[in-house]
Amino acid sequence: MTPLATDLFDYVLPAAQVAQTPAARRDQSRLLVVDRAAHRIAHHTFADLPQFLRPGDTLIRNNAAVLPARLHARRPTGGNVECFLLRPADSPERWHCLLRPGKKLPVGAVFADPGGAFSGTVITKDEGTALVQFTTARGEDITAVANRLGDVPLPPYIERAHDDPPADHAAQRAKDLERYQTVYADRARQVAVAAPTAGLHFTPELLAQLQRQGVLAADITLHVGLGTFKPIETPTVEAHPIHREIYELPVATQRALFPPCPGRRIAVGTTSVRTIEDFLSRQVAPLTQPYVGEADIYIYPPRTFRGVDALITNFHQPRSTLLCLVSAFLAPGSTDGIAWLHEIYAEALARGYRFLSYGDAMLIL
Repeated sequence: MTPLATDLFDYVLPAAQVAQTPAARRDQSRLLVVDRAAHRIAHHTFADLPQFLRPGDTLIRNNAAVLPARLHARRPTGGNVECFLLRPADSPERWHCLLRPGKKLPVGAVFADPGGAFSGTVITKDEGTALVQFTTARGEDITAVANRLGDVPLPPYIERAHDDPPADHAAQRAKDLERYQTVYADRARQVAVAAPTAGLHFTPELLAQLQRQGVLAADITLHVGLGTFKPIETPTVEAHPIHREIYELPVATQRALFPPCPGRRIAVGTTSVRTIEDFLSRQVAPLTQPYVGEADIYIYPPRTFRGVDALITNFHQPRSTLLCLVSAFLAPGSTDGIAWLHEIYAEALARGYRFLSYGDAMLIL
């Protein structure tokens, strides 16, 4: 097969249609419904979702919680430091982090919270990340400090003013802490540095309605990393080095992926798709114990899908691996989904849909 040019997954996204804040109510975001069999689309709100689901369908959703991972500190010289917690290393006090300004923080450099809550020492550096040893004033884990002081790790296209008055900053932080998190997130599993955004549209009331309707739910946990935002910078899709993410599947969720299935398996978000398809590429039957793996699967046309019958997803960035995945899902086994995706996105843009993490949603049936 001829390699896929990355330009095939490019489109013009007006800045005005990149959502900077979520909808006033989660389930009042818009929902573009794609019927693959009939090759047509329809326009709804997310609260209309129950009319498209049937008893026995299973929503497979990522319950990872987002850690407020962006910490602010200062160097001994007074210079500002931003420390972004990526993932723990070999102990609760040692984390792999992104540091800014990285060049002014060599191995051995020290930085600290102006209020004295924590300090960090750079132990090693490798390919843009740093291993940092933390010390906290209360002897608590750095994650506890992050939950008190850290900013929400919003993606770079969501802009927040960092020079706001403290009261305004605190109010915006509180809003983002609530809304950049799914209502079903397991707060004991703060393993994501980006929200599984397709799930942001659900409310407790909508989930209760679906449950009464006979729609089932199964949870997975994928440790969403920053690689999800990394654009494809290579000339062809295939040459892009795909990111890796740890995931966990409970036994009950494994069973929901294998026949006999009472209904359709509906993935809530691309993170769920990655988890499901990576797991099924490795296993031929459910296990008797929870499964922990590392997803290194790269999904682009003309891939087929083993464990996903329908998909709820947001509208994604140009030249992104997520756009590749959605194109593949629109027309499994062919490259026809690429052109169709451009048609769908053009329609959404023309109708004023809001794009990316805080934007509107799409249901592909």
